[in-house]
This record gives sequence, structure tokens and C-alpha cells, in this order.
Amino acid sequence: MQRSVGVLGAGQLGRMLALAGYPLEVSFRFLDPKSGSPAGQVAEQLVAGWDDGAALERLAREAEVVTFEFESIPEPAARRVSELTPVRPPPEALAIAQDRLVEKNFFSELGIPTARYVNVTSLAELESAAREIGLPAVLKTRRLGYDGKGQYLIRQESELSPAWQAVGGAPSILEAWVPFERELSQLAVRGIDGTTAFYPLVENHHDKGVLRLTIAPAARAGEELERAARDAVRKIFERLDYVGAFALELFEVDGKLFANEFAPRVHNSGHFTIEGAVTSQFENHLRAILGLPLGSTALRGYSAMVNMIGNVPEPAELLALPDAHVHLYGKGPAPGRKLGHVTVCAPDAATRDQRARAACQVVGWLPQKPPF
Repeated sequence: MQRSVGVLGAGQLGRMLALAGYPLEVSFRFLDPKSGSPAGQVAEQLVAGWDDGAALERLAREAEVVTFEFESIPEPAARRVSELTPVRPPPEALAIAQDRLVEKNFFSELGIPTARYVNVTSLAELESAAREIGLPAVLKTRRLGYDGKGQYLIRQESELSPAWQAVGGAPSILEAWVPFERELSQLAVRGIDGTTAFYPLVENHHDKGVLRLTIAPAARAGEELERAARDAVRKIFERLDYVGAFALELFEVDGKLFANEFAPRVHNSGHFTIEGAVTSQFENHLRAILGLPLGSTALRGYSAMVNMIGNVPEPAELLALPDAHVHLYGKGPAPGRKLGHVTVCAPDAATRDQRARAACQVVGWLPQKPPF
């Protein structure tokens, strides 16, 4: 019997969900206002606004479960669908992830370490917050901030007013600068019955707020770090009665972890799992929301994922690399747009690093502080 999943959003994450589901005879229908979206190239897409009640109702009634593939989906749309059919993860997770102040408060309530922060709604409050927290600090809009958008590093008092103008006076938070040594993410998945599975910690490298490189597994991630990351995720899962794939982004400082933000969905830093793990994050997300047994999250060896941002090199150059796997998203080139990724796999860390460096060179980007 074929299973059916409705998806709010039709970007590349939805596309990869569909490709992971077809071998399990799962059918998909996506809803997204933008026609020609990546997922719409591989499955049926309803082109409709988030406030289109008829479209939302059709998506709900023709699916046994509905999920979402990015966290900017208006929460009211997810709530409306949830009145007709199960929505997994729960809409509450979506609401928390959409608002940085709510998310930070959520971390604090659960006892999960995070950077100091203050809510700011005016320039006067920003100036007061800067005196309280100290500089440098980061001004972040509360909503619609992703891939480095809506974030401004403030180093000195003279930058307060320009930063406030840059966010257009939008409700924001001022967050203390965290002198992190590296950025990590904990990927996990939880089933309907509460069964939870964790992927090993991975190390991420960003450029201008956009993820460019993920290394799996993270080096020097001992039992203490793994335990701290997993304990934080378990607290979130239990509080929300969460179901589905999940990513917690973390800063490491002197062997301690500070939560940055979470994503209630499959995540860019988990793309390596398609080739690099026994069960990909996409398949495991589908297993979870459909009530199927979770798959093994064990790694198949060492791997690295490199994003293609803005433009795509000749695929043959990437495919010529040993054990390289190219994923293109069916999107046109544009500055800052994620167009695809390449994963390289290897039997050991040294070979993985060599192949990752070669992939970065082909893509046309190298980290300022080489991790290899």
C-alpha cells in the first residue's frame, strides 16, 4: 500500500525528501507559492499562497501526514493543516524556530547553555543592551533570518545606529559575541514512539553566514561533547513531543557547547548522510513521520559535503574526484543561492580531507582557516 506525504514548501530539501521516499513507495504532494520549485520538478506541486484555505485543505485531506521543509512556513498554515491531518514535526517547533527571542527563551527554560541576549525594539534599547552585554555583540532580527541574513556584528558604539538602520528597526535581539573555536551540529531523529537516533557530531564552516563545508565526523568530538549535545536535543524532543529529523547548531568554546539555533527539519549540514551514513537524514525523517522503524545512523566512513553557492562548476570536474557524489537542485544561478552540493567519501580522515580540499577548489571556495 502506497504511503502519502504532503509537504509545506517545495525547495531542495523537499526534492531530496521525495527522492528518498520513492524507493519506499511514498507519494508526495508539495505546496509552495513559487512555481517551478526544485521539489515541483520531481513531484506534484500545488502552486498556492500560504493563506489559500482550499489548497491547504486539499494538501491535508490527500495525505496521511504533512511535514514542512523549511522553517519560514507561516505557522498559521501549519496549524490549519494540523486540524485535518497530523503535522510532524509539531507546529509548535516551527513557531519557536521562527523567532530568535522565543527560541533563546526556550533554550534558557530548558537549561541549555546559550549566549547572553537581550530583546531590543528601539535604538535606545539597543544602546542599553550594548551596555549590559558589552561589545562586540551581534544584532539579529527576531524573524526571517537565515544563511546570515538579518545579522550584524557590532564592534563599537559608533556602529549601533547604523546596525539598527540596517535591520530597518525590526524587532531584534542583541546577542553577546561567542568566541567560538568551531561550529558543530547535532543531527538527530525521533519516531512517533519516542525512539531517538543520533548521528555523530559534524563540524561546519560558514562564509558570510552561509554554510559552505561540513566535515563528518567532527574531529576531537569526545564522549563529553557528544553527551552534552545529545542531552540538549533530548530535552527539546521531550518538551515538544517531537517527531522527525532535527538539527541543533552549536558553538564550541573551551570544550563546552553553546546552542546557537535549531532547525525542525532535515538540515543542510546533514546532506552528507545520503552517501555517508547507513540511513540518510531524509529517509529517516520519512520513517519517523510515517511511524516506520528508524534506520541506523552509523557512518559508512569519513565524508565531507561542499555547497555550491551562486554558480555550479562543470559537473565532470567534480565527478572526476574519487568517490564524489554531485547533487544539483534544478535552480538557476544567482548570488548567494544554494544550487547544489557535492559529497566526497573516504576510508580515513586524511584521504577525506584531501578529497574535500580538492572539491572546494573545484567549487571555487576555500575556508579562510583551512580545517584540513
